[in-house]
Amino acid sequence: MAFLTASARTEQAPFFTRFFAAIGNGLVAMGEANPRLRKIEALQRLSDEQLAERGLRREDIARHVFQDVFYL
Repeated sequence: MAFLTASARTEQAPFFTRFFAAIGNGLVAMGEANPRLRKIEALQRLSDEQLAERGLRREDIARHVFQDVFYL
């Protein structure tokens, strides 16, 4: 096992930081592009009265949007 000097570790740190930041940013972008997330955001913007007209309560929005995927 090779040990790195302090200067070698600092030279590699920005690469790893950028690498993992890119992975994280990609995962966030995938999540934000999900149409179900957009549906949840649209329903969250409605007033409680508008949700009641649709037969929903604010705490049931996620369950409603994911009802075909998860049994909650």
